[in-house]
Amino acid sequence: MALCHWLVVFFAFFGIARALKATEGDADPIYRGCVENCQETGCVGSHQCFQHCIFTADGNISDGRWYLQEPLYLKWKQWDCHSDCHYYCMLAREEERRKLGEKPVKYHGRWPFRRVYGIQEPVSVSLSALNLAIQFHGWISFFILVYYKLPLTDKRKTYYEYSGLWHIYGVLAMNCWFWAAVFHSRDLDLTEKLGYSSAVALLGFGLILAIFRAFEIKREASRVMVSAPLIAFVTTHILYLNFYALDYGLNMKVCLTMGLAQLLLWAVWGRMSQHPSRSKLWIVVFGGALSILLVIYDFPPYWDFVDALAVWHAISIPLSYIWWSFIKDDAEYRTLILLKKAK
Repeated sequence: MALCHWLVVFFAFFGIARALKATEGDADPIYRGCVENCQETGCVGSHQCFQHCIFTADGNISDGRWYLQEPLYLKWKQWDCHSDCHYYCMLAREEERRKLGEKPVKYHGRWPFRRVYGIQEPVSVSLSALNLAIQFHGWISFFILVYYKLPLTDKRKTYYEYSGLWHIYGVLAMNCWFWAAVFHSRDLDLTEKLGYSSAVALLGFGLILAIFRAFEIKREASRVMVSAPLIAFVTTHILYLNFYALDYGLNMKVCLTMGLAQLLLWAVWGRMSQHPSRSKLWIVVFGGALSILLVIYDFPPYWDFVDALAVWHAISIPLSYIWWSFIKDDAEYRTLILLKKAK
């Protein structure tokens, strides 16, 4: 469920943002003139020039002076003359708009953020890292619970039938938040594809897990029959995005469909079951719904750092903690039932 609420927002937000690539800011003739002049002269205005704009296309120094090379902490992020011209012209234009009392606008589908040490969206990166830490804490505490605190079978296996699936979920969730942090750090074609692919994989596996738990599918043959077509579909979709076309509209439809399907499954199961921790499930459901509304509102960044997506990342931290708490409660609940049956 935590998977559903934040990944639906993730794809809805970035799919729409990417589809609207030509936004008001980059259509501004003053901004476009600044970029064109910068690419020709290497300067924005009369006081800000970039020494690395004398680089040739292959990354070498045109006049041979090695000490003019970019620092490594910037070079690895591929901030070149072209991207720096866009960035500093954006800042200059936004400063002019601010003096005129005008609101911020988007440039190339993104709000104007200020970099910190070459990081494109520092607050979202930090919050994504915190979400990664929460996922790791949730997964490792679940591992300790099922293998060291709860009773095991004679074969040293867990009584909880879904423990292996939640381990896979935890790894996929950590992988997804890692690439989300990388993507917010620097929006490149590679980081974008890795972010999308890891999130699609997590969303697809979350749907499989929701089906297994809601319908209590425990037999291996039944699980294979249910998961095989979904795994094939998700794999095909990821390959399509990476090697054929990064279709934002199609990806948004696919992810919304899978996300809403598991949202419905968890909501109905939570309503019909008498699970002792279903209140935690409902907190995540309603919290996820509210966070979706927050991102749809999509306000410009405060102080040039904190936008709606960053706030949503912050909300995801306690929701993810509650979600893992529900998973651990479910493990204890099912283990107790199976132990009573064994007696």
